[in-house]
Amino acid sequence: MSNPSKVALVTGGSRGIGAAVSERLARDGFTVIVNYAGNEDAANETVRRIEAAGGRAVAARADVSDAAAVRAMFNKAEEAFGGVDVLINNAGIMKLATMADSDDALIDSQIGINLKGSINTMREAANRLRDGGRIVNFSTSVVGTKFETYGIYAATKSAVETLTAVLAKELRGKSITVNAVAPGPTGTDLFLKGKPAERIEKLSKANPLERLGQPEDIANAVSFLVGPDGGWINGQTLRANGGMV
Repeated sequence: MSNPSKVALVTGGSRGIGAAVSERLARDGFTVIVNYAGNEDAANETVRRIEAAGGRAVAARADVSDAAAVRAMFNKAEEAFGGVDVLINNAGIMKLATMADSDDALIDSQIGINLKGSINTMREAANRLRDGGRIVNFSTSVVGTKFETYGIYAATKSAVETLTAVLAKELRGKSITVNAVAPGPTGTDLFLKGKPAERIEKLSKANPLERLGQPEDIANAVSFLVGPDGGWINGQTLRANGGMV
């Protein structure tokens, strides 16, 4: 293990891309805190897989849209491990509708989790991450493609990209980098659910590599940004989408 004393907190770390990131960072030598909001079984299963592979992980429940819950999660991480070195802001939801059909619940829930949730965790990390740490936020390549019905979702992620660049500057002097990863279409439940097969096929061919991304593809990008070779990348958004946009 290359980073036996370093701790990574992965929000939404129990399933999909979050689980892949959790498992990859554990292989990279981090102690991983697998955050979840509701699915305790999935979080525990991710922890089990990490431990079976020789890594170290714990599950931590917290709704990232609740600032007090996020603060408590950081408190427990500090009590258990002495601090946090890496924050991966992966927790998010995607609800699609045209602007005309976007009701208050659709708007408020995505702003609450995707945007406010990222702010809550970034704020704690800005005050508490150990020097030399890394923050990786999650955006989406839809910020570039601007597909219909993705407006509210993409708007929250566009704001996260702006906050990424601003926070990178605000953390001057702490040797903490802040970047974002913006996946394209990726084979997860979040992307696949509710889409007809022909739509999935079309999107899988939209990039020059002509396939859907896999959670491991995104985890590899995150691993680079938090690893020693990514230390000179700061305030940037990496579009991990096979060249789609």
